[in-house]
Amino acid sequence: MKGLGRRQELWLGLLGVLLAFGACEAVGRAGVVRRSYLPPASEVLVRAVELGGDRAFLDGIGATLKAWALGLGLSVAIAVPLGLLLGSVPLVDSAVRVIVEFLRPLPSVALIPLVSLLLGTGTETKVALITYACVWPVLFNTVYGLGETDPLAKDTLRAFGFGRLSVLLRVELPGTAPFIAAGIRISASVALILAVATELLSGFGEGLGIFIAQAGLATDGTRDVLAGVVWAGVLGLVINGVLLWGERRLFPWTPERRAGGRGGRS
Repeated sequence: MKGLGRRQELWLGLLGVLLAFGACEAVGRAGVVRRSYLPPASEVLVRAVELGGDRAFLDGIGATLKAWALGLGLSVAIAVPLGLLLGSVPLVDSAVRVIVEFLRPLPSVALIPLVSLLLGTGTETKVALITYACVWPVLFNTVYGLGETDPLAKDTLRAFGFGRLSVLLRVELPGTAPFIAAGIRISASVALILAVATELLSGFGEGLGIFIAQAGLATDGTRDVLAGVVWAGVLGLVINGVLLWGERRLFPWTPERRAGGRGGRS
């Protein structure tokens, strides 16, 4: 049943894509909307495939993914230890809670002008903004995961004389790992969106967002804009799919995986 459900999800998703593709194709071909505003979906798809052979475009994709990887990695390196500290030491959590709640709602996009002024319009700006935005999902998932750790397992280790660090490494960190992985997957999508958005708003350098911004300024550049958006969507799907696959392989013991497994055997 579990495999059948996944196949059904795949086919339904494919059906939705085909319906959207057909609707855009029909609207573009029928002339309901000018082709300069909405080209047929087939033309956009052909252009997206052509861009796959453009070395300059692929270099831009590489620049975007480089900033994405650096910002995401730095955010994880900051958020996981900080989340473990806040979740393990209530006094520290209470001391910094006001600061965290003040900074968390600030939208990263609104900080683009300030960070660009301080760091310029290169990779440093993208990495800084991505790091700021991606810290929060990983941080709060880490804190929440610590709160969900089995108290009986921790008490058992303490009863056998294990110290605080041993309990953290042997029980709390493994129990929190699935929550951290989910936070990383959420942050990965945020990081890609922010990388492209920063490039779009800065308008300088190289990257997928730069390509889209420059195509939008060109005459009849809508097809290139939409082709760039297709690439952004495909990158997001691939990244999310890879991370989701990794979660299923690394953490098969989580409750939702066990529930799915019982459904498949029944």
